[in-house]
Amino acid sequence: MPNALSDDRLILALDVPNAVAGLEMAARLGDSVSFYKIGLGMLTGGGLALANELKQEHGKRIFLDMKFFDIPATVESAVRGIAAYDLDFLTVHGDPSVVAAARAGAAGSGLKILAVTVLTSSDRADLDSAQIRPGTVPEIVLARASAAFDAGAHGVIASPQEAAAIRALPNAQGRLIVTPGVRPAGSASDDQKRIATPARALSDGADHIVVGRPIWRADNPRAAAQAVLAELPAR
Repeated sequence: MPNALSDDRLILALDVPNAVAGLEMAARLGDSVSFYKIGLGMLTGGGLALANELKQEHGKRIFLDMKFFDIPATVESAVRGIAAYDLDFLTVHGDPSVVAAARAGAAGSGLKILAVTVLTSSDRADLDSAQIRPGTVPEIVLARASAAFDAGAHGVIASPQEAAAIRALPNAQGRLIVTPGVRPAGSASDDQKRIATPARALSDGADHIVVGRPIWRADNPRAAAQAVLAELPAR
């Protein structure tokens, strides 16, 4: 079981180059972090093996951030394979057909399907270039979140700036809101465009916050993680 010093509301985005670097970082972080996100950037660097080792040998919770998007049969098959690893969260794009297929693939497992609404690195100009329908970013996030919930998503991925509005949706009861784009006070925004502090994200309704570079790039990652934990409101 994760050490009592950790708080699984904090998810550490382990966006380091490969599994060896990931294990080294996890060792440096020790019991300050109990929940890790492993994404596409590490997939070819042993990401699945790292996820399995952290889960099975170190008792960590694992969020696999793959953002699957394909025809339903392919998504269902891919998710069924991932479910065999006994991980905790998996992302797919928030299109209802994709969400429904992912739920089918995860059936019988404890894997939670989280639907991506609008990437936290995107603003309205990015949506225009992608020919996404008119509307403000929050309007589109809310519409996609609601549709994903109706399709069976266990939760959604959205920026902390939309957390409160999503939490207020009638079909959001009992669903998870996970917010990337969280930056501790005084941190650089990097490539994130819709950000908030850890305390603000959680007070606005997020269940988990995702923090990466402000922790693993720090000279002392463990101290940086503990500083983020100190910002979290009491449960």
